[in-house]
Amino acid sequence: QVQLVESGGGSVQAGGSLKLSCAASERPYSSSVYAWFRQGPGKEREFVALTRWRGGSEFYADSVKGRFTISRDNPKNIVYLQMDSLKAEDTAVYYCATGTRYTTDLVAYDAWGQGTQVTVAS
Repeated sequence: QVQLVESGGGSVQAGGSLKLSCAASERPYSSSVYAWFRQGPGKEREFVALTRWRGGSEFYADSVKGRFTISRDNPKNIVYLQMDSLKAEDTAVYYCATGTRYTTDLVAYDAWGQGTQVTVAS
């Protein structure tokens, strides 16, 4: 099973930016779907963004649309999440996940990273 490792988390002021990375241990199948989820303090894990590995079909949660961008570096087997105009409510542990279904439902994803903490100070 593919292993995923996230990096790039940290602490920023509101309005700032961070770029998260998710490195896959092996080349993903072209049919793979990659997604970012997050889990804030005392909250359930929620969908943030997803993309098809072969390109296109990016989709975002309404709460991050226009501020976050998901992208891929196919030769490096890395998926990114560029986060701009960060808000205090974006504070969470961010997880990368992969599966074969194009869906926002977290139960469909069968490989997960360990998570990376993002803290936004207001």
